[in-house]
Amino acid sequence: MTSAATESVISVSGLAVHFPGCDALRGIDLAVPKGTVCALLGENGAGKTTLIRCLTGFLKPSSGSCRVLGLDPVTDALEIRRRVGYVADAPALYDWMRVGEIGWFAASFYEEGYLDRYREAISRYDVPEDRKLKHLSKGQRAKVALALALAHDPELLILDEPTSGLDPLVRREFLEGMLDRVATGRTVLLSSHQIAEVERVADEVAILHQGRFRIVDSLSELRESVSEVTVSLDDPLVQLPTLEPPAELLSDQAEGRQRRLIVRGITPAELAAWRARPGVSQVHTRPASLDELFAACVRGGQVPPLSSTPGPGPRRVAEVF
Repeated sequence: MTSAATESVISVSGLAVHFPGCDALRGIDLAVPKGTVCALLGENGAGKTTLIRCLTGFLKPSSGSCRVLGLDPVTDALEIRRRVGYVADAPALYDWMRVGEIGWFAASFYEEGYLDRYREAISRYDVPEDRKLKHLSKGQRAKVALALALAHDPELLILDEPTSGLDPLVRREFLEGMLDRVATGRTVLLSSHQIAEVERVADEVAILHQGRFRIVDSLSELRESVSEVTVSLDDPLVQLPTLEPPAELLSDQAEGRQRRLIVRGITPAELAAWRARPGVSQVHTRPASLDELFAACVRGGQVPPLSSTPGPGPRRVAEVF
């Protein structure tokens, strides 16, 4: 792999954000390679929007650092915003303007060619230029926001729940737009609840829970290493052999004489030891989906309180049993 392919467009180190009575981010690390779609997943309140606000310079972190396109958001926020495209779940648009007018207004902040590219995108999305923004549907407003974010050809596109509440056709157009960006060497950071859609487009996956990353890895690696293991028991009190690192238990659900586990990095030898355990009648394994992995990371265990002792790195998920 070339150095350009491995260059980090986003680099986060020890980033923490503390609000009164709340630790929104708890010392996270993240590196997003150039030319990839990085999916930022997490339940409501996990810290996704807080991270995005830090990356775009709207929020100063309590500690740690981050860099975007080699720039520090604390000191270079305006330059970052010039070079980054951003689409929120509820874009703040001037409703009294018409579709064409808001493109003309935004063009004054960018170099020549912005308005032409904006008009081209609006035409491609089939949004009338003479219609007022307040009369647009939610899907049309999302298309306008995307056109505004892309018209200056940003090196990085940040999408914060951009397809929430949109119809499937509009969501598909968003996905196609993301893939087109990556094909030209651009980078996309996508925060979304649409797990199935993320699984279709993401190269990298970062799962945030209670202000900490539970997983940061490539989607291809996760597909190979994360499994659902169903163990049928003669006696529900039977204890399974302990997993040895680097194997990791993400979740463990018991239903009568059956246990359903989501595990990462389990070896054939460990599976064989489970099958040979007295009281185990059957062990079935299959690759886990991203949706199952997300549920396991979010519901499989509580994040321990902050302490002075350094925690595990971002690839570490949960303690083994």
